[in-house]
Amino acid sequence: MEIRTGRQIVSSLHAHLVFTTKRRGKVLAPAHLKRLGAIFDGVCADFEVELREFNGEADHVNLLVFYPPKVRLSELVNSLKGVLSRLLKKEFPEIASFWSVRKSRGVLWSPSYFAGSVSGAPISILKHYIENQGGRRG
Repeated sequence: MEIRTGRQIVSSLHAHLVFTTKRRGKVLAPAHLKRLGAIFDGVCADFEVELREFNGEADHVNLLVFYPPKVRLSELVNSLKGVLSRLLKKEFPEIASFWSVRKSRGVLWSPSYFAGSVSGAPISILKHYIENQGGRRG
């Protein structure tokens, strides 16, 4: 088990996060997923969160994060989804046009998400699962 230490706390918190596209639209291509990984990594770093694994398919993404107890997962998720949506639409105009055609008011992500706690041995199993989503992306 990996331990994170602070001045007054010792913790080991991992979470598995899953975000789906609005109406499960199959909009994320391999190039988008590659860029998503870099964006996720930067946003996580701003929260002092380590992105341990990331991968996805055309209609959803999986993340494994290691985070300190001061981080509220709901705030991390909102920031990740907001920054991703804004940057992807700016860098990949076809994403913005896809959603305006589908009358989703330009919304890329479903408002719901999955967050599951992870500990001990299952982390390696979860990493393997995420690595194999839609084939490995670098």
